[in-house]
Amino acid sequence: MTTLLKQPLKLALIQLASGADKATNLTHARTKVLEAAKAGASLIVLPECFNSPYGTQFFPKYAETLLPSPPTKEQSPSYHALSSLAAEAKSYLVGGSIPELEPETKKYYNTSLVFSPTGALIGTHRKTHLFDIDIPGKITFKESEVLFPGNKVTILDLPEYGKIGLAICYDVRFPELAMIAARKGAFLLVYPGAFNTTTGPMHWSLLGRARAVDNQVYVAMCSPARDMSASYHAYGHSFIASPNAEVLGELEEKEDIVYADLTNEAIDSARKGIPVYTQRRFDVYPDVSEGKVKPED
Repeated sequence: MTTLLKQPLKLALIQLASGADKATNLTHARTKVLEAAKAGASLIVLPECFNSPYGTQFFPKYAETLLPSPPTKEQSPSYHALSSLAAEAKSYLVGGSIPELEPETKKYYNTSLVFSPTGALIGTHRKTHLFDIDIPGKITFKESEVLFPGNKVTILDLPEYGKIGLAICYDVRFPELAMIAARKGAFLLVYPGAFNTTTGPMHWSLLGRARAVDNQVYVAMCSPARDMSASYHAYGHSFIASPNAEVLGELEEKEDIVYADLTNEAIDSARKGIPVYTQRRFDVYPDVSEGKVKPED
């Protein structure tokens, strides 16, 4: 038996409704995270840009400085709020993502912070693939107008449980990140993301379930709640997929929390039933996980 998940884990995805006031967003996130922790979740995920509105026009105004780490409370109120909250909840906390300003280069990033149950920072991920799309008559959006991309595969170790892969939103469309994390032992792939009402119905569920069935691991897709009064309309529909790509729980568009109980047995059963892990033909094609993983610049 392959043991990727050392013990059962209750996962919670918070489909948060955030507005224009950062302090209010942080306070509201605290309320919902503590609700999830009280329900028994030991890994809790917030959505992309949970502390601010989503949009290239908002990134500079809401950006925080995270380096050198740890930042001061003035540099990054969100960092300190998440750290305190993880400790208060006694849970691992994936802080969705926040806009980050790198002070020396003056570059902006879309960055996820992950904290342990003691409040320690255990990992960061800068969105690797920027959301630049143009669907005529429906949506045009270019994150690269403001943001720079990160340049690493992010795999985090939760000592009591095992490894998770972390990426953000548009990153889910690129199966290489997921495959590398899974090949290196991740039991779960986490994607805070804000698909919109055009791309969401097209591909949100399909992509999350595809990454699950590709790699026979759990996948978590955590969206903001939909706000039709905002300039960007998030799709919602946060969900958790099993290693067999079954949807274990899915929300609608309103604010809510979805839970799932993850077990190693489900991963092992999927891999025994359809043994793609032992049937790959690396004599025909290369193993992408053998490629170089560059450190963050």
